Amino acid sequence: MDTSTVAQNVQLALAPVFFLTAVAGMIAVVAGRLARIVDRARVVELALENASKTTEIEKNLRELRYLHLRGRLSNASIGLLTLCGFLIGLTIIFLFLGQEWGLHGQRMAIFSFLAGVVSFIAALIGFLWETVLAMQLFNSNALEVERHIQREG
Repeated sequence: MDTSTVAQNVQLALAPVFFLTAVAGMIAVVAGRLARIVDRARVVELALENASKTTEIEKNLRELRYLHLRGRLSNASIGLLTLCGFLIGLTIIFLFLGQEWGLHGQRMAIFSFLAGVVSFIAALIGFLWETVLAMQLFNSNALEVERHIQREG
């Protein structure tokens, strides 16, 4: 390999490196949400243990089901983002080795990059689904408080 070929390969590999930065940022965001979900689930579990009314127990169980689903979605998103990072890493390797392998290496780089993008999009869909579920739970809890106030008032 001559110097100009190495320089060209480095330039080709820079775009996927920036994508890796975005993936790492998304992993941090989703992991933060997962940590908050786990913390909230612990609080709700404690409230469930101390609940005496059937309505409280049902409310806490419903929230735990939502939290469990949200946690699974967050875990799936983290898994997909990790897969995306792996595939983008492979893309970088294939771009460097593609010069030596010829067309075969470039095809592998294209495949791994596109698979990484698909994985990233799937993770974003999971993240969006989790946030929608979070808002549904928030809205239903707020409505229950409103109904409770109206019954007492």
